[in-house]
Amino acid sequence: MSRWSARRERFRAVLSGSACVYPGSVFDPVSARIAEDLGFEVGMFAGSIASMTVLGAPDIIVLTLSEFAEQARRICRAGELPLLCDADHGYGNAMNVARTVEELETAGVAALSIEDTDLPQPFGTGGKARLLSIEEGVGKMRAAVAARRDTGIAIAGRTSAPSITGIADTIARAKAYADVGVDAIFIVGVKTRTDLDAIAAEVKLPLILGGVGKDLFDRDWLASRGVRICLQGHQPFAAAVRAVHDTLRALREGTSPDALEGIADEATMRRVMRQDDYAQRMKDWL
Repeated sequence: MSRWSARRERFRAVLSGSACVYPGSVFDPVSARIAEDLGFEVGMFAGSIASMTVLGAPDIIVLTLSEFAEQARRICRAGELPLLCDADHGYGNAMNVARTVEELETAGVAALSIEDTDLPQPFGTGGKARLLSIEEGVGKMRAAVAARRDTGIAIAGRTSAPSITGIADTIARAKAYADVGVDAIFIVGVKTRTDLDAIAAEVKLPLILGGVGKDLFDRDWLASRGVRICLQGHQPFAAAVRAVHDTLRALREGTSPDALEGIADEATMRRVMRQDDYAQRMKDWL
């Protein structure tokens, strides 16, 4: 059993369970530890947040696979939280998707999604999102499933079809990806209960949702439609940016360090840095 097996088993238990969970959006080792300490069942590391964290760049696919995988590795080694990664388009064609799965499996993630959006943005599209053909999407999903060596890692086929091509195409894509062996279907952009009902009636794999309409945030109702994970957004990173901005501004404007507000206390810092664990190791080894 690899060091990652237990967390992958816990992630699969979420998929095979009867409840819907909200994942903790994480972006680095400390945020992942906080999510774990607070009892989140799953952590979510988004491609958009990776780009912001690692590069300070918007979500326009300028991050590389190696940069993404290294940050995922840092997050995974810091604790035991099962991590779901949004691996975007797999950083290229189906061959690149296979490489992406290999790298993220080695990094320790519990699950990853591969999407069928045509990325990076092709020349002349003016920023308007479009999808790959279903056939090319199927090729990517087949590559992802074939590339994993640990069958414990879960693969989710992801599509943003609801907001681009409609619900009928969403269902067709989900069924096609299910047929080649993905473990879940990750759908972005479902806005109404009627649309989710239509999808749930046809798609039998566990569902992961992102970018949902506000009326859908009812975990019991979502669970009854086969939704096992529903993203709430990535507010923790934005909150961290605001906290750093406000603290630096206060210092720049002359606030005394001991008068700053919103600063983590010593006990919190000790806990998230796992200081007691390191102190015990120093006692045992040094």
